[in-house]
Amino acid sequence: MSSKNANSVLAILAGAAIGVGLGILFAPDKGTRTREKIKDGFDDLKNQAKSKWDSLEDETKDQFSKTKDDLKETVEELLSSTSYKAEEAITFLEEKLAELKIQNAKLQK
Repeated sequence: MSSKNANSVLAILAGAAIGVGLGILFAPDKGTRTREKIKDGFDDLKNQAKSKWDSLEDETKDQFSKTKDDLKETVEELLSSTSYKAEEAITFLEEKLAELKIQNAKLQK
């Protein structure tokens, strides 16, 4: 989830908390019941926020895992390609060395 989505979720939760709080405060009820409703409302919001946070955390872990796997695959491909290129370079150098030995042998005669 992007930071814009996370901010939107937090804004919605904050708006809901304010709405619940104001609704309870303006409802005609006893002070103890009002405080109990406010506490229950905040407990519900806390649980909702925790649920959203856990969901964001899981999604982030999934994205990180995918990115980590992609990076590992890219590194393995790079190493494989590098190894292949190194073999090509060694073969080329061995061929050139053999040619130089032949030319040197001709010059020695």
